[in-house]
Amino acid sequence: MARTLASRRRGRRLAADAGLLVVAAAFALPLAWVLLSSVDPHANLKVKAPDGFTWSHFDAVLTSDITFTPLLNSLILCGGGTLLTVVCAALAAYPLSRFRSRLNRPFLLTVLFATSLPITAIMVPVYALFVQVNLIDTVQGTILFFAASQLPFAIWLMKNFMDGVPKELEEAAWTDGASSMQSLVRIVLPLMGPGVAVVTVFSFVVMWGNFFVPFMLLLTPDQMPASVSINEFFGNRGMVAYGQLAAFSIVYSTPVILLYVLIARRLGGGFALGGAVKG
Repeated sequence: MARTLASRRRGRRLAADAGLLVVAAAFALPLAWVLLSSVDPHANLKVKAPDGFTWSHFDAVLTSDITFTPLLNSLILCGGGTLLTVVCAALAAYPLSRFRSRLNRPFLLTVLFATSLPITAIMVPVYALFVQVNLIDTVQGTILFFAASQLPFAIWLMKNFMDGVPKELEEAAWTDGASSMQSLVRIVLPLMGPGVAVVTVFSFVVMWGNFFVPFMLLLTPDQMPASVSINEFFGNRGMVAYGQLAAFSIVYSTPVILLYVLIARRLGGGFALGGAVKG
């Protein structure tokens, strides 16, 4: 009987390992294609060893019009949108986490419903609204919509992390004369650093890869971000510059990787507040 149970567990473990390997291969193959095709002079859709070695693909894409200006536009749009999202999410999550009201649950359910709305379903009325208020083809208007689209889920995340900070720490600060805003900025947010880091990374990554929103709201080519300019590598009649596309993809992914590396320590941290309210 014991051998039968052990064999079953071993079989399940092997099946789980095989499934994980399949999932890992599904992620690894596109990455391998990007890395290999970026230096392959005869790159195509196949994942194969390069026929030779060349830097010509990087030389072709590392120009102001193709890469540098769109990347700067992306940094402005996504950086501004992320900053606005984090600030607004913290201000919205604080009363939901610290104060009890009959409206908390309906508000959170409304926020949850907003996260399920597809972006394509609201783009037509948003486009019409932006035309009326003269925000179409403006960087600030696109930043506002980026932040608004990410805010519902950011509020949920921020509130869950904020619930983990003991309220007694704020009460001690209030006793010393601190206001609610001061306790939020000086106590709550520093202690929930991993939560702020998660919201920041999630918001930035989603905005960085968004093609549809800037494509619809921005009309001037000089304002287009890198997520839209990548479309330039897809020519007419199905012609694609695969090598240049792979090289651009590597450059395009670099800011997101750097952001994750810079705040990886905060992501791996914990609150460690077990003894903060004792005594």
